[in-house]
Amino acid sequence: MRYFHAALGFVLFLVALGFALKNATPITLHYYLGFAWQAPLSLTLLIAFVAGVVAGLITCSSLLISQRRRLAALQRELDTLQSRHE
Repeated sequence: MRYFHAALGFVLFLVALGFALKNATPITLHYYLGFAWQAPLSLTLLIAFVAGVVAGLITCSSLLISQRRRLAALQRELDTLQSRHE
């Protein structure tokens, strides 16, 4: 299984490398107040992808924390009810 993951990672690396080489054309992103940033298309897409992943993880982490708190409260309640029953 370790070799499968290594092979899959290598294939994904080759695909990403090929994508980066084919899309190395620089593009210009224009922001507010006249600020402009020039970078290769592949780098721009990578940054946008990573920013989306980070935003999704931050959003999901708050939900996960609230679910863990609720689970802990329910577990305490269950323990209390079980100790009363015995």
